[in-house]
Amino acid sequence: MEKIITIFACFILCRVGPRWPNRTPIEPEAVRDMNYQEIVDRINDFLTEDFEVEPSAITPEATLKETLDLDSLDYIDLIVAIESNFGFKVKPEDFQTMVTIKDFYDYVDHRLHSNITA
Repeated sequence: MEKIITIFACFILCRVGPRWPNRTPIEPEAVRDMNYQEIVDRINDFLTEDFEVEPSAITPEATLKETLDLDSLDYIDLIVAIESNFGFKVKPEDFQTMVTIKDFYDYVDHRLHSNITA
């Protein structure tokens, strides 16, 4: 059942687009030049704005799934948010290794500063 929901969510996102269409895209060169703190700040911004997470709840040691209260559809939104904010494709299975918010920061930092194309 979860796989059907995920496929349906992908279909909807492809047809309608993400729920934050007014966000200003960032240039690929600017993204690659971001330092770790800029990455953290950008992630925290979209978590508070798009996922309505209290800023005080976003700490490096906080658990990603519980802090964001993610279900399978929210993971799709998170993938789209990463792609639109940082300009790289994300595989859903990449989230299997992320437990904490710091793991999430590190993942984005690693992907931005490596030649991984997903």
